[in-house]
Amino acid sequence: MSYQKHLKKDLKMAPLLKGEAYTLKKRKNTPVRLIASILSQQLNTKVAKIIFLRFLDLYNGVEPNMKQVLDTPAETLRGIGLSNSKVNYVHNVAQFFIENKISDRQLYTMEPEAVIELLTQIKGVGTWTVEMLLMFSLGHENVFAIDDLGIQQAMIGLYKIKYATKKELKIKMQKKSAAWAPFKTYACMHLWQWKDGGAV
Repeated sequence: MSYQKHLKKDLKMAPLLKGEAYTLKKRKNTPVRLIASILSQQLNTKVAKIIFLRFLDLYNGVEPNMKQVLDTPAETLRGIGLSNSKVNYVHNVAQFFIENKISDRQLYTMEPEAVIELLTQIKGVGTWTVEMLLMFSLGHENVFAIDDLGIQQAMIGLYKIKYATKKELKIKMQKKSAAWAPFKTYACMHLWQWKDGGAV
């Protein structure tokens, strides 16, 4: 069954599914994808893209390996617009992948919960960052980014969710999202698109 057919059973979600279906694909060089997520934290998409291109320019426009990243001085990374904490986080990712000899292939075969557990050991990498990696780099179809502000705003708008606390909001979001399994990632993608289109 196509994910659209399944998600259309949710009558509120159904109108959001017009247009082309999304496809997920596995991408190579997972640690660089993780670094890109860190670079984009608290930045809008446009600025994040500029910072990432500056990062690649340090390596002649080619995605670096983790030894190259680890060998890049902190002041060089600060020079492309990174804060001290982001510089540390980038180095932390490089060191973790080198020390633990983590490969793309290994991450492709792991369950999402196991990937989250593994990578959130890195200081500076939170659950949200790993969820973005699971969706956009590792190609997992059933990830629900409950802590994503855009998803929260979209679901409050779409389902008219009333709540007194963040905890109550998340409980209600979990209940709504249960019906989307095993295609929660696609639901999130359509919610982002709907929100970015000015719906909320």
